[in-house]
Amino acid sequence: MGESLAKKEDIVVGLDIGSSKTCALICRMAGGSRLEVAGVGVSESKGWRRGNIVNLDAAVASIRQAVEEAETKARATVESAYVGIAGTHIRGVNAQGGLTLGPHRREITREDVDRVVQRAQGVSLPPDQQIVHVFPQEYLLDAQNGIHDPVGMVGRNLEVNVHLVTASAAALQNVVTAANRAGIYILGTVLEQMASSESNLQDDDRELGVALVDIGASTAEIILYEEGLLRHTAAIPVGGDHFTNDIAVGLRTPIPEAERLKCTWGLPVSGRPSFEALEVSGVGGRPSRMVPYVTLAEILEPRATELLEMIQAEIARQGIEGQLGAGVVLTGGGAKLKGLIEMAEKILSLPVRRGIPGGLSKMGEALLDPIFSAVVGLVGYAHRMRRKQVVRQETLGEKFLGLFRARA
Repeated sequence: MGESLAKKEDIVVGLDIGSSKTCALICRMAGGSRLEVAGVGVSESKGWRRGNIVNLDAAVASIRQAVEEAETKARATVESAYVGIAGTHIRGVNAQGGLTLGPHRREITREDVDRVVQRAQGVSLPPDQQIVHVFPQEYLLDAQNGIHDPVGMVGRNLEVNVHLVTASAAALQNVVTAANRAGIYILGTVLEQMASSESNLQDDDRELGVALVDIGASTAEIILYEEGLLRHTAAIPVGGDHFTNDIAVGLRTPIPEAERLKCTWGLPVSGRPSFEALEVSGVGGRPSRMVPYVTLAEILEPRATELLEMIQAEIARQGIEGQLGAGVVLTGGGAKLKGLIEMAEKILSLPVRRGIPGGLSKMGEALLDPIFSAVVGLVGYAHRMRRKQVVRQETLGEKFLGLFRARA
């Protein structure tokens, strides 16, 4: 491992452990508050199945390989990181909390906000689920609702609506354990679609209303924003591997060949002749054969329709399909499927774009790829949370200093 050439506090590391790839991204502070890419490492994920670790040693080896590659490029030693979490074990639920501030109206403090948010977390959860994120949606102060930050306002009854993200404690611990055994201390876990929204969305997208879908190998993770607020998160049990498996079964060809056909040909797009033929390798030493492209399309289209209709159903359940002014953003490796954007616009009846990550300096062309949306967003999200914490500590320090001076 390389010798560190920067202070530990100047380095932010993201670790994206997916079903198909493991990615480590090392960034360091640039001028101002921006982060610049120092090194990235990618390895094939092993020991995973359907979004869960099934072989801990193999998962650990994949993490080590990705981290060591990133360390070599960055000439830095990684000791800690923020890790992304995804999978069908993750749940999103809305909850409320309330607090009576006293017999008379008074100014709302940051401590009051912390207390009411804490109360909103007192929901009954299944035994194996634990809270990993709490996203305040809006505050209500006496008769006024729609408040984003009540600090400094005056009232007597403070309430909050929050979105809670929970995950399987066992699945979460397995990810942390794998990272720990690879020599990495986990500073925090971040919902993958939250991370991807960090690297793909602008404030205007969130204000106008937007649905972002990160299509991974085994699941598609969705996050919805309306009027600048996070409204809903969910995991859809369809991902890129489902398309690949469908091709392998339908055309009786090995998985690597099915993956190649998926990436090369994709879904039908306007102007593509349906009579085109493609060469398909056989299984078990059988000779290759020519298959009309329309046969591949007939295999891919039902799975794409299923995925898009499940996305549509998630949006409809929240009743905000008419409020998504910024439309839908598809990112992750599955979003690279040719023809998916065009098909999504027809089924969802919304503008759809492919999300390309951004927000870091010195990204280079390699990182400008949907498959890196989560890991790029991980470091961006972690950096923003760290800056927010520093500002809050400075504010508390000033408050205590003021109290000390007042008593002196």
